Amino acid sequence: MDERMMRKLEGHLRGTFANARISLVPRPKQKDSAEVYINDEFIGVVFEDEDGDGSFMFEMAILAEDLP
Repeated sequence: MDERMMRKLEGHLRGTFANARISLVPRPKQKDSAEVYINDEFIGVVFEDEDGDGSFMFEMAILAEDLP
């Protein structure tokens, strides 16, 4: 995933979730994905879709310990 696409996805996530603090960071060993952060907190990963049609998947785990 190149820098231009990461910025495009970052803008989409910021708009979708109404949160300007969302940022994407390249993964050092993976070229098809980026880590998603809110400020300094890791929240998930964005992957390029395997079909190669320009779609992406956002994966976020919600841990039991994070729920009230």
